[in-house]
Amino acid sequence: MKTTLVSMFALTLVASAGTVYGQCSTTCTDKATKAECPTMTAREVVEEAGDKKDIVDTAVAAGSFNTLAAALKAAGLVEALKGKGPFTVFAPTDEAFAKLPKGTVETLLKPENKAKLTAILKYHVVSGNVMAKDVKSGSVETLAGQRIDIVAEKGAVTVDKAKVTKADIEATNGVIHVIDTVILPSDKTVVQTAAEASNFKTLAMLLEKADLIGALSGEGPFTVFAPTDDAFAKLPKETVESLLKPENKAQLQEILKFHVVSGRVFSDAALKAGKAKTLQGGEIAIKSEKGKATVNGANLTATDLDASNGVIHVIDTVILPSKK
Repeated sequence: MKTTLVSMFALTLVASAGTVYGQCSTTCTDKATKAECPTMTAREVVEEAGDKKDIVDTAVAAGSFNTLAAALKAAGLVEALKGKGPFTVFAPTDEAFAKLPKGTVETLLKPENKAKLTAILKYHVVSGNVMAKDVKSGSVETLAGQRIDIVAEKGAVTVDKAKVTKADIEATNGVIHVIDTVILPSDKTVVQTAAEASNFKTLAMLLEKADLIGALSGEGPFTVFAPTDDAFAKLPKETVESLLKPENKAQLQEILKFHVVSGRVFSDAALKAGKAKTLQGGEIAIKSEKGKATVNGANLTATDLDASNGVIHVIDTVILPSKK
């Protein structure tokens, strides 16, 4: 989970496209070397063919991304990743897919699971041509909408804890960085994410009473400024009790919808915008002063919690819409 406002620090990936796949450290340029090192680099495969290939064909030619290629085909993403782009792909090897629980890949390849497979694959792709020297530490938005976390510690680089083992494999429409583990986006909605967290019991209960669970479980995406149980506890006891009465359902819905914004708005974008229109119709003010970020005066205590249909930012006070 991302629990602080995003800050970006420069780092350099430690691998290069000239590094071969496998254990061999020599360049496969002659027959003797190729016999010793049968697995060529993706770049050598491309150069031997006489021209550069797009991202999909480069991956296929490398020989170590067969599962990824099959998954892209099953998800109907081949043509998209053959497009102009550019794209940056964090590509799991066949060995990375083999780490998943037995039967997972076979299940994902079934037609009825196409949407889930598509979301997973898009989670490995970032828009733009991001070479190793340009990679920054922090959170980066993927084509799936959710963000991945890039971290560097003691010369090792990880993407959502998956290790980057090779970098800068160039293609005509982007670049591939190889990772050793399949990374998975959140598959829970904003409602499910809140319901499973220990500090949103009151919010989850009120959403159910207001009949908003179905709406917020939809495709969205939604940005939820979620008050904790402690935030609701700040309200007078009679306030929550009153809102739970059937005759006050409309008022409860107004209050809850005042905490929701249409779209997936991450913290940096929210602070830059300075304001946002809520589903209730009113507008909230988003500020950062003296290192503290607030939403209508409520402190943002955690941000950018990914969900399958949006993002959650945690606030320490319930915010109330103006009376009409």
